[in-house]
Amino acid sequence: MPAPARGALAIAAAVLLAAAAGCSSSGGHTAGSGSPAKESAHGSAPAAAGDAAQPAPATIVTGPGPRSAYDAQPQPAAGSCHYRYTADKQPLPDPNCTPGAISPAVNQGNINDTICKPGGYTSTIRPPVNITGKEKADNAKSYGYTGPMGDAEYDHLISLQLGGDPNDARNLWVEPPSPGHTPGKGPNNPKDTVETHLHTAICKGQVTLAAAQQAIASDWTTAEAKLGIAKGGAAPTAGADADDD
Repeated sequence: MPAPARGALAIAAAVLLAAAAGCSSSGGHTAGSGSPAKESAHGSAPAAAGDAAQPAPATIVTGPGPRSAYDAQPQPAAGSCHYRYTADKQPLPDPNCTPGAISPAVNQGNINDTICKPGGYTSTIRPPVNITGKEKADNAKSYGYTGPMGDAEYDHLISLQLGGDPNDARNLWVEPPSPGHTPGKGPNNPKDTVETHLHTAICKGQVTLAAAQQAIASDWTTAEAKLGIAKGGAAPTAGADADDD
């Protein structure tokens, strides 16, 4: 074959190869033009999963609130709840059984008419002993508490003076006595003092109601430190409700 013909054939072959490469590239782009949506979808999924994986802000459930008449509430199954203890052996509840519950009747806007009301508030909403006595006995079984019942307090995790729900089972637990307790001498729980300090701080405008509720529900032994309140440094607000539990 003459050299010019061979040269022409070589050029034609090069053109065909370039066209084939262009088709392949275009085909890949075409497939990719549908894939950006897929890539976007796949790309957004990890982001959503990542967002979900972030610790969610702790939200305290809202209970039914005060009632004119109370019914004994069912308690967790016997043996299903387990006490936790701090390094210095102070008792904490099982967060799965007793995460805390707040009352819908108390909010930041009405504290002066509820928990900070002169003359007291909690005594007007507290369930009667015939109700709490039965609940306490059942809750002791939930937690496997076998000590003297008179030495244990049926405690509102978020106390009534902090806007806790009066009779939601999620807000009540049989609190065993703290270290150093003398058997037969009744409850001995420094948590009550912490609650009063937080109550005073709320009523003085030093901390918000929600912050105090969250702190006491998380760990009553560290609540004052978390809120920047000196331990034992607050005196009860004059005329305000200082009932414990």
